[in-house]
Amino acid sequence: MRRLDVLSPTSHSPGMVQNSPRPPRAALVVGAGDATGGAIARRFAREGLVACVTRRHADKLAPLVDRIHAEGGTARAFGSDARREEEVVDLIETVETEIGPIEAFVYNVGGNVPCSLLDETARKYFKLWEMACFGGFLNAREVAKRMVARGRGTMIFTGATASRRGAANFAGFAGAKHGLRALAESAARELGPRGIHVAHVIIDGMIDTEFIRETFPETYAERIGVDGVVNPDHIAENYWWLHTQPRDAWTFEIDLRPYMERW
Repeated sequence: MRRLDVLSPTSHSPGMVQNSPRPPRAALVVGAGDATGGAIARRFAREGLVACVTRRHADKLAPLVDRIHAEGGTARAFGSDARREEEVVDLIETVETEIGPIEAFVYNVGGNVPCSLLDETARKYFKLWEMACFGGFLNAREVAKRMVARGRGTMIFTGATASRRGAANFAGFAGAKHGLRALAESAARELGPRGIHVAHVIIDGMIDTEFIRETFPETYAERIGVDGVVNPDHIAENYWWLHTQPRDAWTFEIDLRPYMERW
């Protein structure tokens, strides 16, 4: 596992008075990119959790870690391939032993590459499944072992419209997202009685990212001024809300989409 550790600049500030601080708690966001995953990590960090963020190349997480620190939070970045069992096992063990208990786990890895079924390759179809589904299983299994031992924790999986229905040219993506939703549903039924809140979030719509702005400039321009593009920070608020729900009213699944989306 390739790891990039960055300490919070406030952790050793002179003159700070420590009043019995709470032991560190971790929020692990697997697939913390520049938009949704990053916003989720920042939201949990604002509540005092150490944002443990991962993607395959840790150096790409430096801007996110710097932003979290600038906002007064603490973050650690890890380079880890969510599809490789040995790297996942090492990642979870490192977070639990070096940082603290994982109180919240978010699996936010995906890979939406449209392709006709007639032209789809076995290699790409399998890679989509590995990223969006198999990686979710590997990470969830390792995190669940720790959470069950403590009798508490939150696990949230990021889904999409493809989690519920397939569309033309999306056989690979839909197959993977269907599988991830099934994993989440099975985990919720097994782990809920053991104190673990498992949830699945369907995100349907254009998310305000650099990729969307550059790839669909005209559509983006039409929608951004009329609340037609999803703000990553608003997505993150819902993840935090799920984490803080009381046990007698847990939500398994929510749908997030702009009012103008057809569904």
